[in-house]
Amino acid sequence: MRQVHGDLALRTAGQGLIEITGPVAGWLAAQAPDAGLLTVHCRHTSASLLIQENADPDVCADLEDFFRRLVRQEPQLYRHVSEGADDMPAHIRAALTQSTLSLPVVSGRMALGTWQGLYLFEHRMRPHQRRLALHFIGE
Repeated sequence: MRQVHGDLALRTAGQGLIEITGPVAGWLAAQAPDAGLLTVHCRHTSASLLIQENADPDVCADLEDFFRRLVRQEPQLYRHVSEGADDMPAHIRAALTQSTLSLPVVSGRMALGTWQGLYLFEHRMRPHQRRLALHFIGE
């Protein structure tokens, strides 16, 4: 059994879902795995990770619209406003989603379903540099 650690840097354009299946799969392929477990961890408290449908872009648009309605971006609702009006809503959105994903690796590939993709969910309004920690354990 072996373990490999890595890091993936991503630049976001602002709030929204960014598919990261390709970059993560590319990192994994470079490790030449057979079988094991891949962990992807978002090192931020105002962004998160999702496994979601990647066939119809309306799914992502609907999710983004839903989160805008669910977590309002109104500074008067929050105490924590020192980092901008969008920061506390971003923390709430991140708390409602995930910061870490664990994915089985089978025959050298992530065992995703036919319509599944990995997404970084940027919750801040302005562009950010985001870092993901990657860890593979297996053979």
